Amino acid sequence: MLKRLSDFTIGETGLIKMVKGEGRIRRRLFDMGVTPGAEVVLIKKAPLGDPLEVKIRGYDLTLRKDEAIFVELEVNSKESK
Repeated sequence: MLKRLSDFTIGETGLIKMVKGEGRIRRRLFDMGVTPGAEVVLIKKAPLGDPLEVKIRGYDLTLRKDEAIFVELEVNSKESK
């Protein structure tokens, strides 16, 4: 099942399938390591849902919700590794 990173719940994991968006936003995501094939775990969300903290490629990354909306993932089980 494909799901946007902005819609993930805490502890949910997934494999990036597609990074949408154009220009600056897409380049910024790619520069931060948000690329197809990377596994992502949602660590936490701020109280109002923005920003999000994820673990990707062995490091913690904070993304704004308006950036995370462009990342589509294949959802894995909610079990953490």
